[in-house]
Amino acid sequence: MQQQEAQQRRGKLKIFLGYVAGVGKTYAMLDAARQRQADGVDVVIASVETHGRAETEPLLEGLEIIPRHLTDYHGVILSELDLDAVLSRHPQLALVDDLAHSNAPGARHPKRYQDVEELLDAGIDVYTTLNIQHLTSLNDIVAQITGTEERETVPDRILDTADDLELIDLPIPELLRRLEEGKVDIPAQARQALQKFFRPGNLNALRELALRRTADRVDEQMRAYMQTNAIAGPWPTTDRLLVSISTSPLGERLVRAGRRLAQRLGAEWDAVYVATPAQANLSAQAQEQVAATLRLAEELGARVATLSANNIVDGLVQYARHHNITKIVAGKPLHPRWRAWLRGSVVDQIIRRGPEIDLYIISSAVVSSTDDNSQPLSSVRAPKPLPTPWRAYFSSFILILLVTVVGLPIRSHINPVNLLMFYLLAIVVTALRWGRGPAITASLLSVFAFDVIFVPPYYTIAVADVEYLLTFVGFFIVGVVISTLATRAANQTIAAREREEQAIAAFEFSRDLAISLSVDEIARATLDHVQRSFGGPVAIYLPEDDQVKVHFTTPDYHDDSSSQAAAAWALRHRQAAGSGTDTLPASRVLCLPMRTVHAAVGVLALMVQGEGLQLSQRRLLETFANQAALALERAELAEEAHRLQLVQEREKFQTALLNSISHDLRTPLVAITGALSALRESDDHLTPEIRRSLAATAHEQAARLNRLVGHLLDMSRLESGSVRVRRELCDIQELIGSAIERSKTLLGAHPLEIHIADNLPLVSLDFVLMIQVLTNLLDNAAKYSAADAPITIRAQLAGPALEITIADRGVGIPEAERERIFDKFHRAEYADSVTGTGLGLSISKGLTEAHGGQIVAAARPGGGSIFTVTLPILPPGTNGAAP
Repeated sequence: MQQQEAQQRRGKLKIFLGYVAGVGKTYAMLDAARQRQADGVDVVIASVETHGRAETEPLLEGLEIIPRHLTDYHGVILSELDLDAVLSRHPQLALVDDLAHSNAPGARHPKRYQDVEELLDAGIDVYTTLNIQHLTSLNDIVAQITGTEERETVPDRILDTADDLELIDLPIPELLRRLEEGKVDIPAQARQALQKFFRPGNLNALRELALRRTADRVDEQMRAYMQTNAIAGPWPTTDRLLVSISTSPLGERLVRAGRRLAQRLGAEWDAVYVATPAQANLSAQAQEQVAATLRLAEELGARVATLSANNIVDGLVQYARHHNITKIVAGKPLHPRWRAWLRGSVVDQIIRRGPEIDLYIISSAVVSSTDDNSQPLSSVRAPKPLPTPWRAYFSSFILILLVTVVGLPIRSHINPVNLLMFYLLAIVVTALRWGRGPAITASLLSVFAFDVIFVPPYYTIAVADVEYLLTFVGFFIVGVVISTLATRAANQTIAAREREEQAIAAFEFSRDLAISLSVDEIARATLDHVQRSFGGPVAIYLPEDDQVKVHFTTPDYHDDSSSQAAAAWALRHRQAAGSGTDTLPASRVLCLPMRTVHAAVGVLALMVQGEGLQLSQRRLLETFANQAALALERAELAEEAHRLQLVQEREKFQTALLNSISHDLRTPLVAITGALSALRESDDHLTPEIRRSLAATAHEQAARLNRLVGHLLDMSRLESGSVRVRRELCDIQELIGSAIERSKTLLGAHPLEIHIADNLPLVSLDFVLMIQVLTNLLDNAAKYSAADAPITIRAQLAGPALEITIADRGVGIPEAERERIFDKFHRAEYADSVTGTGLGLSISKGLTEAHGGQIVAAARPGGGSIFTVTLPILPPGTNGAAP
C-alpha cells in the first residue's frame, strides 16, 4: 500500500532495454511516444540522440523539443538536457535518451539518471533507453566479457523500480549488418567499433545478460502479484546475505557479486565494514575507498553498517548472528600465503567461528582491458595505513641507545640478563608512542645492543655461552609480542577516544536541545555544536514561501547561489547534496536534510574544510541534523499546540459572549417590546396608572440595555487601548455621592452605610471613569446581596494612596474565584440566577489600572465580600500610569 501511494504521487518510468547500441531502443521509444501523443498525452523531447539515422529522424516530427542547455567546458560547447526547462514546462511525458549518460561538469547532477529521478519526483512520466552493460551490478562481468570497463553506470535500483521494462532485441547477424551499413554509428567509427566491441562472442554474452535480467524482472513481478493476491506458491527462502567490506579495491567487486546473489535468492542483504584498532590511522585514500564502496552498496539496495570491533572476524560473526545472516560474501585474501600460515586468514577464522553460516569467496581474477593503464585485480593491494615517519624509527634508535648508555657503567656489577627488562621497557614505550614498526625495530636493536655490549666477549656478535642464543630469540619474540599488544592497546585507546568524543558531542548536543524551546534557541545550539565539532562555517536553511532561505548562520558563512541550489535540492528530495555527494558536487558546502518521519523541516549546511569529511564525521553530522530536525519539529508542534489553545480559548470566549449577550439583550428588549405593544394596542382601555407603569418599565429596561451596551463599548475601548485618563482634582465625597445617585435604581432598598474620612485631600483622577468603577462595584454588591442587606462604603487614606472599599453581606466569594472574577465574561457558578454580562468587574479593574491603581476582592468577616480600590495620590498635572 505504501508503494502504491508513493507511485501515485511519482511519475511513471519506462525503460527500453537493449544489449548493445544499435538494436533500436531510441526508435522504439519514439514510436511508443507518438502513439501516446495520438492518445492525447502531452509529450515533449527532453533529450534524444538520433545520430543522424534516416529511419529515426522522421519520428521527431510533430513532437515538441525542449531546447538543450549549452555549457562551455574548456572551450568546448557541450549540449545537455535542460532540467529546469523541462520541470517548468511540466509535460505529462518526457523522452530522455541514454539513461547512463554523464552530465557536463558543473551540472546539478553528475549523472543523467539523477535528472530522470528528479523529473519523476515532480510527477512527470519518463521514457528512457539503457544498455545492459551500464548496470552497476554487472559492471565487472561486462568487463570480463568485453575487455572494456564501462565508466558510465546506472544503479540497479533504477531498473528495479521502473514501472515498465521493454526489451528491445535484434538478432546478432542483423545488428552486424546494420553496423557495416553505418546505421549504428557514423561510418568513420564503424570499423573500429566492430573490431573492439562488436564481436559475435561479446554480443551473444551481452544479449544473454539482457534476456536474463528481463526474465528476472518478470519473475519478480509474478512473485509480487502472487503475494499481493494471496496466491499460494513456492516462495523464496528467508536467506539474508552479508557482504564484508574492507579497504581493498575488491570491495566494489564484492558488492556487485553480493547484489547479484541476493537478487537470485530473493534475499535482503547487508554491507558491513568492521573498523578495528589496527585501522585507526588509515590514510585518506583508504577511508575514501571504504566510503565509496559503502555508497555503491547503498545505491544497489543494501543496508549499510559500520562496526567497531577488536578484529574483523569477531565483528562479522557477531553481526551475522544478531541479524540472522545465513550467508557471508568475502573476498579471497590478497596477502601472501605465508601470512595465512602464520596468522590465519579471515576466511578460515569465519569458517571456524561461524560453522552455521555459508561462506562465499569471490576470487581476485584478472580483468583484462584495452586500457594501457589498467592492471589485474590480483596485483592490487589494499591501501596501507599512513607510513610511519622516519623520525619515529630514529627516536626508537635513540631510546635504545640511551638504555645502552645507562646500562654500560653497571654491566660489571649485575647479571646482564637483568638489563633486558630496561630494553623491554623501551620497547613498550616505543610501541605506545610510535607504533608497531618502530617497536619491532627497537626489538632488533635491543637484541643487537645486548649481544654486542653486555654479553661476553664484548663488542662482537660472537657469544661465549650458547644459551644466550636462546635468550636472544626468546627476547626478540617477547619484544615483538609486547610491541604488538602495546600498539593494539594504543590504537584501541585512540579509537575509543574518538568514539567517546563523538558520543560526548552527541550527548551534549541532545542535552542542549532538550532545554531549547524556541526555533532560535534550537538553531543557535545546532550552529554552536556543529562548528565546535567540525570547525567550518555552518548555516541552517528553512523553507519559506515555497523557497529555501538561510535563516541562521555562523559569522564566517558565505551564502551563494551554489549553496542555495544544493540546500533547495536537499530539502526537496530529502537527500544530501553538495560537496562529497552525487548532486552538485562542485559546491563547497555539504547540505544534509533535517529529516523527520513526516518531512524535511530544514537543511543543515557545513562548509567543508580540507579534503572532506571522514566516514565517522559524516555519521556524526547526520546525527546532528536528525536530532536538530526532531527538536525543530517539537518546537513547531508546541507552537501549533499553542495556536490551537488560543483558537479554543477564542472560540470559548466567542461562545460565552454570544450566550451572555443574546440572553441579556433579549430580556430588556422583550420587556420594552411588550410594554410598547400594550401601550399601542390597548391605549384606550388602559388607565393612566397602568400607562405610567408600562412606560416606567420600558424606560427601566432601556436603561438596562444602555448599561449593557455601554459595558461592551467600555471593554472594547480598554482592549484597544483607546481609553485616556483625563485627570483633575476631585473631591472624594462628591465622587461617592455621584456614584450613589447614578446607582439609585440599582441599589433599590439596600441601606447604605457611608464612612468618609475627614482628612481626605483632593485627588487627581478621571471623575467620569471612577464613577463608572464605583457604579459597577455597587451594582455587583446589590445583585449578590439580599434585598434589604446593607452595603458599606468606606473611603480613607492608606499611606500615600487613597483606599475606597465597598462591602456587602451577600453570598461571598470562594477563595478559588477571587482572581477569576475579574476575567471577562466570568461569572461564579452560584450566580446562575443573577442577570449580567460578567463584564462589570473586568471593566472596573481595567479602569482602575489605567489610573495606576489596583482592585482586589476579599471575604468579609461575618459573611459577604469586600472590594478594595487603591489609587495613588499624585501631584496635580501628573498623568500616572499609561492607559
